[in-house]
Amino acid sequence: MAKQKHSKITVEGAEISIIELNDADFISLTDIVKKFEDDQILYRWMRNRNTLEYLGVWEQVYNPDFNTTEFDRFRFESGLNTFSMSPKKWIESTNAKGIVSKSGRHGGGTYAHKDIALEFCSWVNPVFKFYMIREFQRLKEDEAKRYNLEWDVKRIMAKATYPIHTEAVRQHLIPPKILHTKLEGLYFANEADLLNLALFGMTAKDWKLQNPEAKGNLRDSATHEQLLVLSLLQGLNAKLLEWGSDAQQRLELLNKAAIEWMEVMLRDDGLKKLPGGQKYFKD
Repeated sequence: MAKQKHSKITVEGAEISIIELNDADFISLTDIVKKFEDDQILYRWMRNRNTLEYLGVWEQVYNPDFNTTEFDRFRFESGLNTFSMSPKKWIESTNAKGIVSKSGRHGGGTYAHKDIALEFCSWVNPVFKFYMIREFQRLKEDEAKRYNLEWDVKRIMAKATYPIHTEAVRQHLIPPKILHTKLEGLYFANEADLLNLALFGMTAKDWKLQNPEAKGNLRDSATHEQLLVLSLLQGLNAKLLEWGSDAQQRLELLNKAAIEWMEVMLRDDGLKKLPGGQKYFKD
């Protein structure tokens, strides 16, 4: 299971946690409440009729499983003095997705989708909301810069030995009469999947069937260690082709090499000492 993305920003001296759920940012309401030192502020906000209207609209737009019957009941009762509301009650009664509760000593508490969290900030303190938006935007800009850098590194590693591999396939595998035609693409695809099987244990098609909602392809989702090993495997496969090894022999040798090299990558602290190594080669 992939490690959950967790970030923090500092807003007017308060440390606010942010987690990513289903590709969306959720901001800690618990941390915001701590900033204002009022344990009841969240409950007062949630029992407000305007708040319920906003939460209900958000859920109906983004959550197909939202229980509108329970929502209508809460909206009707919201004007009564006896009416109360809490995150737990809202989540369990309406199957809400915009507010979530996370357990754990580090990063636990109540979180809300950024749209909802910022609405809460508006109700609590508009000035705090202004600084929250500014810090949140700064965080996303920093993440975008890091993402672009990581993407560049991945692209460089994946393509490092690609020309050597391509030339070896052309010289030692593709019949001369179909060189530089559309048919040679089948040979390149087969060799790419041979490398995928050796390193990932599946073909690109198998991965797509297992991850129908994922963006990109199998190699786009690979770790930096896997992409570095892939680059090495391309060079090794080029040599095996030169030596006349058949597909089965090459798969066995490539798989053995992939296992050995991945073990080295994952335990070698030397990689982390390279420029940017702490970022790209993690425990």
